[in-house]
Amino acid sequence: MITTPQLKTETWLNGSWEDYLKTLETLPDEKGKGYYYDHQYRIEMSPLGNNHASDHSLLNYIIHLYATLMGIELNGKDNCTFRKAQFREAQPDLAFYIGDNANIIPWGTTIINLDQYPAPNLVIEIANFSLADDLGKKRLLYEDLGVEEYWVVDVKEAEITAFNIQKQGSYRLNISQVLPNLELDLLRKALQKSRDTSHSQVGAWLLQQFQLS
Repeated sequence: MITTPQLKTETWLNGSWEDYLKTLETLPDEKGKGYYYDHQYRIEMSPLGNNHASDHSLLNYIIHLYATLMGIELNGKDNCTFRKAQFREAQPDLAFYIGDNANIIPWGTTIINLDQYPAPNLVIEIANFSLADDLGKKRLLYEDLGVEEYWVVDVKEAEITAFNIQKQGSYRLNISQVLPNLELDLLRKALQKSRDTSHSQVGAWLLQQFQLS
């Protein structure tokens, strides 16, 4: 009987672009996401459980709420693929095109070709078991892709680490630059509140905070 080698996930593997694409073809639909950078690729499998899913949903909700209240043009992408063929690829948990770029990706686009379109203004990774990688190699990947701002959400600690990216370098932020005046500490408090209460109650609390600021 012929057996199929078990796919290695949650780690970076040496391989060519072609190796990476062949690996993607073996994944069940909607059951995994991939990253390619510096002649290595990484496959992460889903689902990732309640904790990851809850923080993912909450951050998506908060950002859309803030943009709506502040009149910021924004378009969100959930687990979308961003590709610079032969060189880099990423499938972040959340990505946002903001301001003048909000509607730059045409409806009907599947994989977003970064040779044709700009990178998203904001990318967010929700880290349950991948924190070191999200803060490390993925941050380098997003620097090279030309993302303006990158957030990593630490699910276990209800923490957010945010970076402003300039000239392929990244610098810690306390206040978002792409979502003006949004304080990261407020989002940390929202994450902490979500451990004991519903997202709708967190949203009501945030509405008060946004109106006071």
